[in-house]
Amino acid sequence: MDQDNSSVDSIFTNATESPKPSEAHWDEAILLGLQIFLSAILAIITLATVLSNAFVIATIFLTRKLHTPANFLIGSLAVTDLLVSILVMPISIVYTVSKTWSLGQIVCDIWLSSDITFCTASILHLCVIALDRYWAITDALEYSKRRTMRRAGLMIAVVWVISISISIPPLFWRQAKANEEVMECLVNTDQISYTLYSTFGAFYVPTVLLIILYGRIYVAARSRIFKTPVSSGKRFTTAHLIQTSAGSSLCSINSSASNQESHLQPGGGTSGGGGGGRGGSPLFNSVKVKLADSVLERKRLCAAREKKATKTLGIILGAFIVCWLPFFVGTLVLAICKECWFHPVLFDVFTWLGYLNSLINPVIYTAFNDEFKLAFHKLIKFKRCY
Repeated sequence: MDQDNSSVDSIFTNATESPKPSEAHWDEAILLGLQIFLSAILAIITLATVLSNAFVIATIFLTRKLHTPANFLIGSLAVTDLLVSILVMPISIVYTVSKTWSLGQIVCDIWLSSDITFCTASILHLCVIALDRYWAITDALEYSKRRTMRRAGLMIAVVWVISISISIPPLFWRQAKANEEVMECLVNTDQISYTLYSTFGAFYVPTVLLIILYGRIYVAARSRIFKTPVSSGKRFTTAHLIQTSAGSSLCSINSSASNQESHLQPGGGTSGGGGGGRGGSPLFNSVKVKLADSVLERKRLCAAREKKATKTLGIILGAFIVCWLPFFVGTLVLAICKECWFHPVLFDVFTWLGYLNSLINPVIYTAFNDEFKLAFHKLIKFKRCY
C-alpha cells in the first residue's frame, strides 16, 4: 500500500514539475517579442532625435536671419545632441536589449567616454544658453556690444573642455582590464571620489546654476513688465522689444524724450505753453489718446510675450530636471550606499530618460520661436531663407 502511494506521488510530482516543451517555447517567444518591441521603441526615439537635431542645424545654417551668437549656441547644442543620437544611443539599444556586452573592452571605453562627454556637454550647453540670456536681459545695451560669435565660440570651447575633463579619468583604471573578457560595460562606481566629481560637475552644479539664472531672468522680466511707465515727470513712453534667441522676450519700458509731446502739437507748442493750453486742441487730444492707446497696446503685447517666455523657461528647466535627476540620483546612491540596489531595468529606464532630453531640447528651443518655425516651414518647402 505504501509502495503504491509512493508510486502515485512520484508520478504526480513528475507530472507537475517537469516543464512542457511547448511552455518553454512560449516563454522564449514572449521574451523575443518583448525584445523586438523594446528595440523598435528605442530605435524610434533615436531616429526622432537624429532628425530633430539635424533639422535645427540645417535651419540655422540655411537661414541668414538666424546667424546670431545666441542661435550659434543653440546650433552647437543641436550638434552635441546629434552626436549623442548617432554615437551613443544605437550601441545603448543593443546593450539594453541583450543585457550582455559583446563588443570588447576597447569599444566599451570609447562608448562610455563618448556617453559621458556628449551628455555632459549637452547639459552644460543649457547653462551657457541660460547665461547668455541672463546677460542679454539684465544688461541688454552693454552685452549687445560683447555678444559676438567669438564670445559664443569661447563659451562652447569651455563646455567641451569641462566635458572631456569629466570623461577622461575612468580611462586610466579601465586600461588595467583591457585584455580581460568583458561581459558588462559600466562606469565603475567604486571610485567614490570620481563619482562625486563627475555627478556634481555634470549635473548638480549646472542644475543649481540653471535654477539661479532662470530665477533671476524671471524676476527681471516681471519687474520690467510691471514697471511704472511714467517716470521723472515725462508724460509718454516708448516700448522696445528685446527678442532673445529661443522665443523669449523682454519688454523694457524706456522714457521718451521730454519734447515728444511738443512735436505732436501744431506750431511746436507744449501742453504747458501758450500754443495748446492745458486742454489743448481737439486734434492734439485725439493724437494724444491714440499714442496712449498705442503705448498700452505695446505693453499688453510685451506682457503676453513675456508670459510665454516665462512658460518656456519653466518647460526648459522642468524637462531637464525630470530627464536627468533620476539617473544622477541613482548613480550617486549606488556610489555612497554599497548595500543599496537598483533593478537593472529601472536603471535602464533612468538612462534612456536622460537620452530623451536630447530629443526634447531641439523641440523646446525652436517650437516656441516664431523665427525658427517660419524657417522650418521654408526649409520643408526647400526654400533657402535669407
